[in-house]
Amino acid sequence: MNAPVDVSFFARAAKPITSYRKYWAHRFGPAPFLPMSRKEMDALGWDSCDIVLVTGDAYVDHPSFGMAVIGRVLEAQGFRVGIISQPDWQSAEAFKALGKPNLFWGVTAGNMDSMINRYTADRKLRSDDAYTPGDVGGRRPDRAAIVYSQRCREAFKDVPIVLGGIEGSLRRIAHYDYWSEKVRHSIVLDAKCDLLLYGNAERAIVEIAHRLAAKERVDEIADVRGTAFMRRSTPEGWMEIDSTSVDAPGRVEEHVSPYMTIADQAKAKGESCAKEDSSLPPPQGEGWGGGAGAKPLQFMPNPRVKLNRDRTVIRLPSYEAVKSDPVLYAHASRVLHLETNPGNARALVQAHAERDVWLTPPPIPLTTAEMDEVFGLPYARAPHPAYGDAKIPAWEMIRFSVNIMRGCFGGCTFCSITEHEGRIIQSRSEDSIIREVEEIRDKVEGFTGVISDLGGPTANMYRIGCKSPEIEAACRKPSCVYPGICQNLKTDHGPLVQIYRRARALKGIKKILIGSGLRYDLAVQSPEYVKELVQHHVGGYLKIAPEHTEQGPLSKMMKPGVGSYERFKQMFDKFSKEAGKEQYLIPYFIAAHPGTSDEDMMNLAIWLKRNGFRADQVQAFYPSPMATATAMYHSGKNTLRKVTRDSEGVDIVRGERRRRLHKAFLRYHDPNNWPMLREALKAMGRADLIGNGKHHLVPTYQPVTDGSYASPRRKNSTPVAAKKGRMLTQHTGLPPRDTGAAKPPRKPR
Repeated sequence: MNAPVDVSFFARAAKPITSYRKYWAHRFGPAPFLPMSRKEMDALGWDSCDIVLVTGDAYVDHPSFGMAVIGRVLEAQGFRVGIISQPDWQSAEAFKALGKPNLFWGVTAGNMDSMINRYTADRKLRSDDAYTPGDVGGRRPDRAAIVYSQRCREAFKDVPIVLGGIEGSLRRIAHYDYWSEKVRHSIVLDAKCDLLLYGNAERAIVEIAHRLAAKERVDEIADVRGTAFMRRSTPEGWMEIDSTSVDAPGRVEEHVSPYMTIADQAKAKGESCAKEDSSLPPPQGEGWGGGAGAKPLQFMPNPRVKLNRDRTVIRLPSYEAVKSDPVLYAHASRVLHLETNPGNARALVQAHAERDVWLTPPPIPLTTAEMDEVFGLPYARAPHPAYGDAKIPAWEMIRFSVNIMRGCFGGCTFCSITEHEGRIIQSRSEDSIIREVEEIRDKVEGFTGVISDLGGPTANMYRIGCKSPEIEAACRKPSCVYPGICQNLKTDHGPLVQIYRRARALKGIKKILIGSGLRYDLAVQSPEYVKELVQHHVGGYLKIAPEHTEQGPLSKMMKPGVGSYERFKQMFDKFSKEAGKEQYLIPYFIAAHPGTSDEDMMNLAIWLKRNGFRADQVQAFYPSPMATATAMYHSGKNTLRKVTRDSEGVDIVRGERRRRLHKAFLRYHDPNNWPMLREALKAMGRADLIGNGKHHLVPTYQPVTDGSYASPRRKNSTPVAAKKGRMLTQHTGLPPRDTGAAKPPRKPR
């Protein structure tokens, strides 16, 4: 099954997903759309569904939507798959719409975590939902994966529930919940599901479906990688290791009473004082003089027991322990992130009262041939007809884009991509990508000749991986590019350049844009790639994410220094000028990230002003479940290093006022922020930055404002003339980017 173009030589001792014997229902053939109603089932000749998928998103039959991928993968195995999209969760009736599933329920909250989808980083309610027709908010419940699972159980209590998607994936063990500010159970417990599939689940879901179809009991399926489930005890034949032996968090030393003598201290510990015992005669054969029974001291070898990693499980601190002890929480998070490489990760177990949540090792990545199979399935590449003409923003954004790879080895601590998709890059073949571009050109309504993106989680990691399969399988580093690019990482962008050139040469293709975020520290290793990108694939502006300029927060984010950004900017400006194009970089910055002091934000603001930047693309740190930075936020410890009671602490930005201050530094040019900034600068002893000169950050005068924050989306409706060095966006004067969407007809005069 391994294709010669695989990016990774990772040993895949896994059954190919195309090698299973098809289920008997394959004779019905593929459906135009997976059915969402009984009427559609009747039209297909089905009397029932083998599997019913429940999702919090609108059903868009496209490979960028997780539930469509899972549905089509299962359909290709011969199963009859129905979809219940955004059901009314107030009762179980909506969950009975397609009847009782023959095999199992598949449940997901959707492409996004339902809490992040519903609330801002400041925990304010959002009014929109890009995955809902009409961009209407409130069509899915909070913690949707839990609610949907409970309703499925109410609808048909004897049908197994298989939970998946990013919401479940990031809650597979006890986790800090930012919205309730407490540590919650593993979602396996709260959702009462039979199995949780974490990460990309094609391989696991195919195996589970066939085993359930073969009448195997769901509670007997305990050996599929990338799954989590409940157990009462560790099975026989497994070696259990305490996680503190993997990464000891240290213990709390008792304070010694200053009123106790040495003898009293020893007695309190059940020991005796050596000075008091010195009057006793030494045992026979001991002492300075030896004796008749004296024997020479012998050192015996202690052979190291070689453990079978496949039958070894690491026991994390229990839910009760991590809930009450932030240091143990940080320790558990650190161990979890150490056990993420499919080549060497071991099973994990965490007690929740009298039961254990058991996690099998991460799933084996798909091969290139398997990726081609998944993306080559008969997707309709459109929303379900039931939505009529209603716009679904998430679909509009990606309708002319192509996903060329999965995974990310960047390891940014605030991001959850690595925890969900893994850090081994899974790439499609060049032919598969070109076929999809041609399919968009020939079949997708409204296509104008512009492909809006050829990318993935990162724009430029296609077919980049480790030089050595042995090193890749053994590596336990959280990032391949921090603190510097690993010497074992191949950084050749040649295959990506070849795809760009081949795609834009296709008949009917006017332009190929790159909309995914760029890893610029990787890009500068290939000047040929940067030139190709800048001169042919930038639609006026390019997104990159320096995130900060100061070493303190950057070291906690695992991001490169600002010098890498400046090197890339020099190349970007040079190649833009050679092409005779006026193009802009759109840098993204994060406020209030763990490890960020007020001084760090002040220095970032000074850097922005010195370079003539006025950033309107501002985001505050959002503690998503299971992210490394979230563990820092909750525990106050740096989990990138060994965690002990007295290990390095991290400055945590808590409270609405301080978070607002950090965002205000990013928007230093907004008059509404000036009063707060003046007060902060005086408190920091930097009143020298207040004044009306070019070198000052905040002026002394205050224009008449209402003192409230005005969203740039609403405020900036008049184009602004471009100025050298200014960070223009589509909200601050940059012309709208051409995404390939058809232009609306002109209104008659």
